Amino acid sequence: MDIESLKPVIKGQIVQYLNLLDVNPEDIKDDEPLFGGDLGLDSIDSLELVVLLEREYGIKINNPAEGRKILVDVNHMAEYILAHTKTA
Repeated sequence: MDIESLKPVIKGQIVQYLNLLDVNPEDIKDDEPLFGGDLGLDSIDSLELVVLLEREYGIKINNPAEGRKILVDVNHMAEYILAHTKTA
């Protein structure tokens, strides 16, 4: 899978895992900040995104500083997933 086909998948997973009832995956911009932006995500949501990465891609994030670098936006998440998995 390439990065452009992975991004819509990630957006759908974000909506699903975080139960964002008022957000459609296609409404999330690739470079839109996940935290502090229009999505209004909080620290509980960041934990859910860490769970998403582990369940869907086998990526464990144990260091909060690493998580902050990955969970910036959809672009960062997609790049990290592609760099750290063989099945993405």
